[in-house]
Amino acid sequence: MTPVRMRLTVRGVVQGVGFRPFVYGLATRLALTGFVGNDSAGVFIEVEGSPAAVAAFQVALGDEAPPLAHIETVTATPMPAQGDAAFVIVASAAQPAAATLISPDLCTCDDCLRELFDPADRRY
Repeated sequence: MTPVRMRLTVRGVVQGVGFRPFVYGLATRLALTGFVGNDSAGVFIEVEGSPAAVAAFQVALGDEAPPLAHIETVTATPMPAQGDAAFVIVASAAQPAAATLISPDLCTCDDCLRELFDPADRRY
């Protein structure tokens, strides 16, 4: 089966909410190669693999996103396959004149507070 590659541009509250690690885990679970990174306007992703795996990735991107993420738009553009060896998180790329949506501050959860105040925990 011939691999396909798709470039996805994700806009919304997708920075500072664990979105890139989520994308990395999803891509590796589906045996896809490519990369994910941030830019000034959101997240950019390129995935490559079987047509079925790439399609499943696109569906799961919205269905399984981290709870604090809010996806406004996903733009998909077919790309030529490149034969990447793995899926990686790449460095952020700045772009001028773009607006980034930032998630609001959240309170510290009870589990984190317990860790912070437990002398036996490494985060004490």
